[in-house]
Amino acid sequence: MNEESQQPQSQQSTPPKRTPLFEALHADRYQRQGFIREVEDLTNRRLLVYFGNVNHPASAINNSDVAPLQDLLTDCEEGDSIDLLIQSNGGDGDVAEKLVQMIRQRASSFRVIVAERAKSAGTMIALGSDSIIMGAASELGPIDPQIQTFTPDGQPIWRAAKSYLDGLEQIKNAVANEGQLNPAYYPLLSQLDPALLDWCSKAIDRAEEYAEKWLSAHMLKERPDVAKEIAHRLVDAQQYRSHGMVINWKDAQDLGLTITHLKDEEELWQQIWRLHLAYEVKCRTSGVAKIFESRRVSVAMG
Repeated sequence: MNEESQQPQSQQSTPPKRTPLFEALHADRYQRQGFIREVEDLTNRRLLVYFGNVNHPASAINNSDVAPLQDLLTDCEEGDSIDLLIQSNGGDGDVAEKLVQMIRQRASSFRVIVAERAKSAGTMIALGSDSIIMGAASELGPIDPQIQTFTPDGQPIWRAAKSYLDGLEQIKNAVANEGQLNPAYYPLLSQLDPALLDWCSKAIDRAEEYAEKWLSAHMLKERPDVAKEIAHRLVDAQQYRSHGMVINWKDAQDLGLTITHLKDEEELWQQIWRLHLAYEVKCRTSGVAKIFESRRVSVAMG
């Protein structure tokens, strides 16, 4: 008879913390959280996940992200080294800054992991970190502000704020060259609200100031001149003619950002990619807009 069988019945088995049905219903979450722990074992850092379903209309970075991120941070000790795995097409730049501020208040060091994409306001979050981990499939993007407008049939479209300012400048140049306003420009001018033009100008300045501020404070604190140059380039709609243009790990490195490039065969990248795919499958099969997760906390939205 072994030692375990000699123990009193009350000590032989401990009731599970979760019922079998509950555990079965949430098995995919427990698997992902197991993957998170495996990444943490490799990095010796806390890993938080903000995964936006880029095919969902409600996946943009916005104020609803504050509460779930705070939940994740409450699960971290003050002074922890924190990694944030982010997947996002972008959203509200002001909220992006708030999320960075929240993490910075908790973390002794802050690193962003981009497995596949962190575009626009997602890139802005990455610019607030100390360094960025990227692989072959990873991409950042320009941070030039976008204006939502609608087609005649009501479909939403996005245009760069700089495009409105450039359009007005072209009309002004045409008037200067021709000595009069071509009637063809009347319909265009009727749509150029002065308040909108003012907003466009201020939004571009705001995005550039944000990037320079955070890069100078952390990632490029020893190279403020480089931080200023990068900030200017990332909002330049002439250099990045499409808001969706890909800035891969090599492009980001050439820009001057602090990039750790992981090769496909490296163990850490394989664990990160496995975790990324687990979220990708969850979003596709469940239709959720976003998932916030750590080794103990899980919040799904939408």
